[in-house]
Amino acid sequence: MADKTEQLRKQIEDQGNVVRQLKASKADKTQVDEGVALLLGLKDKLRIASGDSGSSKKDSKSGLTLKTPKGTKDYTAKEMSVRSEIFRTIVGVFERHGAVTIDTPVFELKDILTGKYGEDSKLIYDLKDQGGEECSLRYDLTVPFARHVAMNGIQSIKRYQIAKVYRRDQPAMTKGRMREFYQCDYDIAGSYDPMIPDAECVRVAVEILSKLDVGAFIIKLNHRKILDAIFEVSGVPEDKVRTISSAVDKLDKLPWADVRKEMTEEKGLDGVVADRIGTYVKLSGGEELLERLQALPELMASTKAQQGVADMALFFTYARIYNILDRVSFDMSLARGLDYYTGIIYEAVLVEESQQPNNPQPTVAQTSTKKPKSDELDESQVRVGSIAAGGRYDELVGMFLASRRGAKGGKKTDVPCVGISFGVERIYSIVMNRMREREIKANRTAVYVISVKDGLLEERMRIATELWDNGIAAEFAYKVKPRLQSQYNACDADVIPWAVLVGKDEVEQGVVLIKNMAEKVSGQERGVTVKRSEMVAELKKRLF
Repeated sequence: MADKTEQLRKQIEDQGNVVRQLKASKADKTQVDEGVALLLGLKDKLRIASGDSGSSKKDSKSGLTLKTPKGTKDYTAKEMSVRSEIFRTIVGVFERHGAVTIDTPVFELKDILTGKYGEDSKLIYDLKDQGGEECSLRYDLTVPFARHVAMNGIQSIKRYQIAKVYRRDQPAMTKGRMREFYQCDYDIAGSYDPMIPDAECVRVAVEILSKLDVGAFIIKLNHRKILDAIFEVSGVPEDKVRTISSAVDKLDKLPWADVRKEMTEEKGLDGVVADRIGTYVKLSGGEELLERLQALPELMASTKAQQGVADMALFFTYARIYNILDRVSFDMSLARGLDYYTGIIYEAVLVEESQQPNNPQPTVAQTSTKKPKSDELDESQVRVGSIAAGGRYDELVGMFLASRRGAKGGKKTDVPCVGISFGVERIYSIVMNRMREREIKANRTAVYVISVKDGLLEERMRIATELWDNGIAAEFAYKVKPRLQSQYNACDADVIPWAVLVGKDEVEQGVVLIKNMAEKVSGQERGVTVKRSEMVAELKKRLF
């Protein structure tokens, strides 16, 4: 029996390596599925052979599996402190640009989401029929926003939304690729002169990523009309445009030879057509790329190309005014696979591999040395990827308005939109990696009330009440007679900067001792004695 289980373990290890190689090489989905199925079958055989019904740890009393679902996680208090600061930074920039916030349901009618995401539609989570409505968990915040605009007859709005979305993706947890994750969206809906709101969206991205200190980044730009013109003049059949676009979008991860192979062998594109595409999508640069495109007569014969180049010329004019030219790159390989984009598209990425936590050090609550299961993605081989992306989608709201009118017909009405979405989980993984050597404060407590020798519980409660009444975050020990060292330890553990110390003598004299706990930690042990009536004013001088 021992020999058999060892043999099965070796087969599982080998098959796990095969599956990882298939996924890393972007193999055909059928091959990957077959490899995973074989792997799972081997695991089942091992469980039967070892007499074990399952490998998950269960609560001995209830029998519940004590784990979060694959692609999700809990966040500790310190991790949430970092995440909350990220959200505050992002919201601050959104509101400085005049945006207001809305909220939409976490699930939508399935028909609302269907046909909006190209090849990624397979990643949508469908829910069981409840009460006659087929629903799905939202894949992003853009389509629900467009539905909201159409349903409520909104003609113009500058909105932001921060909420969770869901995708049946292969998770890579330490890189921020998850199945449940937050997006932070900023969108401008309404009819405005060309490229003015578009340039502001990119300016918003530059402000946020700079403030979050994610490291060196660049925002890649392209235009759907230019890309569609490239496919048109290269001879791509109309029914293959979106699928070939998805292949082009992989050029930031794969060499041209691999992308060409996918186009020709997997998607049936003629090799000559693929080579024509290659001459265009390998181009990148700055504003000067406009002149190079204008010098290509075959491309510029396309009306779409003319419109796209004109839009990009305007964009670069506004980008210079917004002081963001050094942060953008005109990259013809950027495609953005979502079906609803109609104009400019953009994607923010980290510049240097050294800035990407490909081999992250353990962060808060990530101290396990457990190896990943053999049927999961090898996270050490995964890049963080884009940290923000978006573009113009002028027809998405109109699609919903048209379906609302139905057979009644009538004049077509669109509400043009442009926006950008920030991947908070990916940004968080970068920020945590950069902060791993620093102390992270989980709470906002500014003052800890400490009793010396005598417990003085009621006096500590009175002092804390006075601090709360004056807007100062304060805590004290929940014991009648706490030890002095345990109170100091509480300050150290939660990185509380100030303490108010009181003993029997201080109560009789009507004074308190205010001590800087950071200085205490460094051994300077300094403090200042003030009248009890002046305590709040003295603390506010130091805190605010």
